Amino acid sequence: MFSIGEFSKMTGLTIKSLRFYHEQGVLTPSRVEAGSGYRYYSETQIETARVIARLRELEFSVADVREILSNHSDDADIIERLRSQRAVIKERMKKVRDIAGLLDQIIVHETEATQTMNQTNYAVEEKSVEPCLIASVRMKGAYGECGKGFAKIGHRMGRFINGKPMLLQHDTEYKENDADFEACMPIKKGQSNEEITVKELPGGRALSLMHLGPYEEIGRSYEKIMKHAKTQSLSYHLPTREIYHKGPGMIFKGNPKKYLTEIVFLISDDVS
Repeated sequence: MFSIGEFSKMTGLTIKSLRFYHEQGVLTPSRVEAGSGYRYYSETQIETARVIARLRELEFSVADVREILSNHSDDADIIERLRSQRAVIKERMKKVRDIAGLLDQIIVHETEATQTMNQTNYAVEEKSVEPCLIASVRMKGAYGECGKGFAKIGHRMGRFINGKPMLLQHDTEYKENDADFEACMPIKKGQSNEEITVKELPGGRALSLMHLGPYEEIGRSYEKIMKHAKTQSLSYHLPTREIYHKGPGMIFKGNPKKYLTEIVFLISDDVS
């Protein structure tokens, strides 16, 4: 007979684990002293303990281990169980990869937003905008409902998204409940379906202005960029764009005072 400490050293199972397996009926000691409760194991149990350790390394549950030990004694007997466990592990790995990708997305988005916030001067600028492929959902309603469109695009396009969400606004005026807009996300590739349109968003000369603060206060930034366009005798084309560099996070809502939205007007030299 071997004491629980000796048995632990020989099998690589901790004393805590051996006690747990005893309680779960997976590996019962050959003898338990009355009074002291000392556990003793026989030499014939060494191989069983090693099998338990191996099955646990393969991430079988305690219940699975108990059933396998009770009914099987050869690897060939549990081929289907091994295949099933492999499928479970592969699915878990896929989920972990998806989570890692989501974490990367959050980290990159927030890092870029912080850098942009630190570098911008919050003045109207003229710049060149490159054309890009987008997935869009055209909507009618309140601007705050755009999240439903972004959710559809995220669910459908997922791994193909490669830029910041934006809103294309087709109205020449502010509307409370019947605004005409498109929730959009830049993508690497994709196909249109009954809800989502994949198309190229044109580029060109543009006026750009960063708005720092809540969406409810963005009107003052529109005033600023429109005044600049008037002063410079520049006409702009619909739809105008709002690019969301930083808004409510994927984990926290965040502080609306730190939301960063870029307003973009595509312009031409023609006065409208």
